Amino acid sequence: MPRIEPLTPPYPDSIDRALRRWMPPGVPHEPLTLFRVLHRNPELASRMFALGAGLLGHGLLPDIDREIVIARVTARTGCAYEWGVHAAVLAQQAGLSPEQLRATTDMDTSVTGAWPPRHAALINAIDELHDTARLSESAWGALREHYEDAQLLEFLVLAGWYRTISCLANGLLLEEENWGVPFPAR
Repeated sequence: MPRIEPLTPPYPDSIDRALRRWMPPGVPHEPLTLFRVLHRNPELASRMFALGAGLLGHGLLPDIDREIVIARVTARTGCAYEWGVHAAVLAQQAGLSPEQLRATTDMDTSVTGAWPPRHAALINAIDELHDTARLSESAWGALREHYEDAQLLEFLVLAGWYRTISCLANGLLLEEENWGVPFPAR
């Protein structure tokens, strides 16, 4: 049971409209538990929506790169909830295979050898950010080989955003969505 109870239907009209905005059209599920908890504070949810939706729908990073970042950040933070939500839908749509998704949860640093150089640079940078909240010159240089300045800024915001989302989901003790991909056992 989450530490803060998610809203349940029937929702007030304003909340119903807001929750529908957060979910892709035609999705057969109830709005995510995370969204229903966030709407206990509609003002905060509204402010968060702008950045989250912008990163997912209007970013400069290729979709597969975005989903690698999200999967690795959520794996490193042990956020089974958010990892499973993205693994079930967005990561697959972006082209990540089940094997690649599992590899994002492998904490062995040699895991990057199986990735193309651009994706290995992302994973290494995420690991450094997770461990130190900084990037070494070598990690930054590896990223610069593949990304423009605007994309590098987006990468840093995306990694920080999903660390925030992971802290939120983990802090609330959110259980994995029943339709999400189960987080691999470590």
